[in-house]
Amino acid sequence: MVLVISEPVKSQSKTVCVIGAGPSGLVSARELKKEGHKVVVMEQNDDVGGQWLYQPNVEEEDPLGKTKALKVHSSIYSSLRLISPREVMGFSDFPFTAKEGRDTRRFPGHEELWLYLKDFCEVFELREMIRFNVRVEFVGMVNDDKDVDDTMKRWMVKSVEKKSSKVVEEVFDAVVVASGHYSYPRLPSIKGMDLWERKQLHSHIYRVPDPFRDEVVVVVGCSMSGQDISIELVEVAKEVHLSAKSLDVPPGLSKVISKHHNFHLHLEIESLEEDGRVIFVDGSCIVADTILYCTGYWYKFPFLESKGRVEVDDNRVGPLFEHTFSPFLSPSLSFVGIPRKLIGFPFFESQAKWIAKLLSGKISLPSFDDMMQSISEFYLAREAAGIPKRNTHDICDFNYSDKYADYIGFPHLEEWRKELCMSALLNSIENLETYRDSWDDDDLLQETLLDPYFSQGTTT
Repeated sequence: MVLVISEPVKSQSKTVCVIGAGPSGLVSARELKKEGHKVVVMEQNDDVGGQWLYQPNVEEEDPLGKTKALKVHSSIYSSLRLISPREVMGFSDFPFTAKEGRDTRRFPGHEELWLYLKDFCEVFELREMIRFNVRVEFVGMVNDDKDVDDTMKRWMVKSVEKKSSKVVEEVFDAVVVASGHYSYPRLPSIKGMDLWERKQLHSHIYRVPDPFRDEVVVVVGCSMSGQDISIELVEVAKEVHLSAKSLDVPPGLSKVISKHHNFHLHLEIESLEEDGRVIFVDGSCIVADTILYCTGYWYKFPFLESKGRVEVDDNRVGPLFEHTFSPFLSPSLSFVGIPRKLIGFPFFESQAKWIAKLLSGKISLPSFDDMMQSISEFYLAREAAGIPKRNTHDICDFNYSDKYADYIGFPHLEEWRKELCMSALLNSIENLETYRDSWDDDDLLQETLLDPYFSQGTTT
């Protein structure tokens, strides 16, 4: 796919609504502002950060997240630390460097990343564009007419001020959806799940281990959060039973399990019985007090009325050109932050730059047919690779980030980012308990820190 660069034109200023003030929303606001657009960011919480704004009080949330509207956005638990080193995570002109008096670890806790986002917001004067405690209820087209040129399409945004319940309706030239995708719990389908009367919850509302003291806990799902939470629970629970799709787990997890007499690995659950038994597919069973589902999240956009042009099908959001634009509604509707399993912040930044330049008329998207063909080819390639539809947005490919950057002339990911990220990943596979505090890539790290990128500081 070839980037289409428009003839030089005077930059067009648009009114743009950005939904969400997490990392993707903040960098979108910054790039839109730089391009001269008039930006309003709508954020349902009382501060920036999105997922990284820790919410300890989860009592009012449904344990399995089955309500239509969630009361809690963040799924961060108290002890969570980053799984990637801080050096790789910063935006292109705002390194995530350690600050005196704060959490200076290479793999800091979640609060340190939240403070980084607050610093980013302050340095680039973004707070003045953000409306806090405002929940977006509806986004739909004003002039939904096929004869209307794409550049003339406008959007009605209806929002509610949470404290006053005041409803506000506004029209924008464009909407950028940056609402995140780690909030709506995704649950497995297990026989007897609805009849099992003991405690069941999704990790969305897990915060600290103490409520599970002396309990027999089954953790469903062997993701990073499932492993992290199991390691934390094994210190207080009577028993922890980790249910995974395979007993062939990474060596780092095997090491941890072998150290604890009360930590057990099982295959998937066959059924849940009313008397509290949990029966696994191999026929073994235990009696449990609690089942904790670490089974991921759904992409959901309950506010968006696109009349079928953008839908979520088995966790695939589409059709979207490069995970960002609906060919039917581009460029006035865009999504930032949908891809997973890549180095997020620089990627979100490249998305934001692309959107901002498209809206100002400096560049153009390929034709509708070309975008649809590209999407079809992408889906076919994923299918041929045996990747389930629900994992459409799991990228796992540094080259994709570079390909994406080429659309707007954004620099490719630095080699040191890729190398440090891979080094941390490999270390975590071998040394799950210790990789955040002990590593063997110090020579690479010291060489990396000499890069001019890190001399930019975080105050300009």
